[in-house]
Amino acid sequence: MSELRRLNPRTVAIVLTIALVIVVINALTTGAYTIKFGEVFTVLFQGPAATSDANSVSHAVFWNVRLPRVALAIVVGASLAVAGVVMQGVFRNPLAEPATVGVSGGAAVGAVIAITLGLSKITLGVQVFAFIGGTLATAIVYGLSRVDGKTDVVTLILTGIAINALSGALIGLAVFIADDDQIRTVTFWSLGSLGLATWRAVAVVLPLAIIGIALSTKFARTLDLMALGDRSAAHVGVPVERVRLQTIAIVGLLASSAVAATGIIAFVGLIVPHIL
Repeated sequence: MSELRRLNPRTVAIVLTIALVIVVINALTTGAYTIKFGEVFTVLFQGPAATSDANSVSHAVFWNVRLPRVALAIVVGASLAVAGVVMQGVFRNPLAEPATVGVSGGAAVGAVIAITLGLSKITLGVQVFAFIGGTLATAIVYGLSRVDGKTDVVTLILTGIAINALSGALIGLAVFIADDDQIRTVTFWSLGSLGLATWRAVAVVLPLAIIGIALSTKFARTLDLMALGDRSAAHVGVPVERVRLQTIAIVGLLASSAVAATGIIAFVGLIVPHIL
């Protein structure tokens, strides 16, 4: 372990990038329909518009099924991982994750409402409602935790737990009044899946992920200082309350967009920061 800690960050980044490429190629070639390794590059260079009889099935599977799933998995995984890092820095708690501020619960409520209202037949209808629900839940948690212009970490956590509990109750109520088909849709959505990934979903989530990740990098050193505690961070010039508001907003953006695209994906935001 001590040897790993002495590795150059650039070396670690290169190794992880190579590992990602290997995983991506494996994901593109394996499945119910096998695509040969060499065929992957042939289909890739042909582009999405090519229609060759020799590999029409491979072309359709590659461009319409597997590549959108892989792309969405990378974007959503990165969003949740960065959101988890920010949460653990803001809360100074290694067990913090995006769901701590009620993002997942709020997104689930929005999605369930959309499904019970029959909006699942509209393109991206469920995703839009899930994004709105997650964003509102984050705003409510922060608003309820703010007293005399300040927020406390413990209060934020307790409020997030309360909002998650309320979200669970609202989901239960929606399921109670939903019909069988809607209940089945709610169940599959809440499990989280990349099975319905499309290029349109990737196009919607990708800009939000880029914006959120780019903004979060500006708070790296600030979060290191906040790990010393609010008072110590304030003494060295960190505007603690403003940073907390901004970082929680970034978490809401990243996590809401990710959950809206794939449903509730647990554990990524918690464990990936610790692995890295």
